[in-house]
Amino acid sequence: MKEPDDKAPRQRDGRVTIRLQYAFADAEQRGAELDNSVFLLLAAVRDAGSIAHAAAQLGLSYRHVWGQLRDWDAKFGTPLVDRLQGHRARLTDFGERLLWAERRARTRLQPHIDALRASLACIVAEASDTRTRLLSLHASHDLALPRLREHAAQQAALHMDIRFMGSIDSLDSLNAERCLVAGFHVPALRGSAPVFAKAIKPLLKPGRHKLIGCSRRTQGLMLRKEHAPRIRALTDLAGSPLRFVNRQPGSGTRLLMDHLMQAYGLRAKDIADYDRVEETHVAVAACIASGAADVGLGVEAAALEFGLHFVPIVTEDYFLACLQQNLEHPAIVRLREVLASPEWSALLHELPGYAPAAAPGAVLMMTAVLPWWRFSGPKRRRRQSAVTRVASDRATRKSTTSSNI
Repeated sequence: MKEPDDKAPRQRDGRVTIRLQYAFADAEQRGAELDNSVFLLLAAVRDAGSIAHAAAQLGLSYRHVWGQLRDWDAKFGTPLVDRLQGHRARLTDFGERLLWAERRARTRLQPHIDALRASLACIVAEASDTRTRLLSLHASHDLALPRLREHAAQQAALHMDIRFMGSIDSLDSLNAERCLVAGFHVPALRGSAPVFAKAIKPLLKPGRHKLIGCSRRTQGLMLRKEHAPRIRALTDLAGSPLRFVNRQPGSGTRLLMDHLMQAYGLRAKDIADYDRVEETHVAVAACIASGAADVGLGVEAAALEFGLHFVPIVTEDYFLACLQQNLEHPAIVRLREVLASPEWSALLHELPGYAPAAAPGAVLMMTAVLPWWRFSGPKRRRRQSAVTRVASDRATRKSTTSSNI
């Protein structure tokens, strides 16, 4: 990112203006990373405790950093750093709040930032390499998928245009053919899983869709470490003053929360701020780490990224779905090869709370891996008996017809 013009940052009403730019460069960015000189500087001062050390960390001169701080104090109309001689440099309350607010804003927008980077990368790849395959993926938010995108681009010339959205919206996009592949997740449950069945079963048909194994991951409660002794299980949230931050309706994690609430007999009114929502795992984690909320449901990797305590609750499978007619599409064939590779399994093992799927890259039998199609023994036997009776009736009718002839 190009540094902003330090000479013209304000509008006439005194508000600081915002201008976004992007650049093609050798250095790679990930996640919610965006370069901005003031926030890079504030983070360096906070971490180093010294303007001189912050300048050295950023590869800038002390004089330049000192001048930048003076300019930004003037632009915001209040000091960002306490600079008392003989004392450790530290951010002012405003500087701390500004740094956290900017990080939360970037984290909340991470799926859109990633999508923009991926779209630009696809444009360059499509123009420069005729061997490159392009694959559009609409998916429930997941921290492993950006790593899959990087790995697929580097190792298989497969560029994945990932758009993060809720599980239900992702499957809707697939059925409307707005994407080639959709990503969604369900817990590894026994029984009928009525919450998931009601929301997702109508969107997937065994004769029309195919499932591909992608990964497994652990979901649980994320909270700051000072609250760890108070929350050891989901039921501890009932009646607790700790403020909850939820996921948006239609997301797979919100379905999981609804399922858990039903399973434990909890009600939304029993949990403080239950209706407050964020749209990604990292946005929930950032909200908790900043102190805006106290506890939320998310993946372990997001909790550890923000230094939060994690209480594991459930393991879930992350699936990729495509239409049966597209299963042999060259991009999907290449994707399955990447997923089946040992390199993808190794990348998952590096991400906290993640593991390879039981059969990564394999086409799965939908009725075997989704909980709402698994039946208990007696019910299965009754179903098989019914099938046997139908076959017997058909055979009897055929024999009767033959004898009449």
